[in-house]
Amino acid sequence: MAFYENTIVVKQDLAEKEVKIVKDKYNDLINNSAGKVIKIEEWGLLNLAKKINNYKKGFYIHYKFEGNRKTLTDIEKKIKVDNSVIRHLTVKYKKLDTKIEYFNKKDKQ
Repeated sequence: MAFYENTIVVKQDLAEKEVKIVKDKYNDLINNSAGKVIKIEEWGLLNLAKKINNYKKGFYIHYKFEGNRKTLTDIEKKIKVDNSVIRHLTVKYKKLDTKIEYFNKKDKQ
């Protein structure tokens, strides 16, 4: 099994409850399709570099997980039909760093 990071950007007009539902949905999907979620980071509402489908902002959810090809295909299928996701990115790693959190507010103080 390989290590992956998956970042999902969901629409800015979703309620906090709906964002949590999306987060839990993909967490369960990874765990149920031969994968194991190592860490989930919620980066919050951030500005987008360019407008995407008339959205200037989006909620970022970042998953660090271990999985195989089946896990990736299941995630891709689900994201393609999910209307709340406007962008996503999956990156494969040989070794996963779970200590660094790029948008941790505690580190900025």
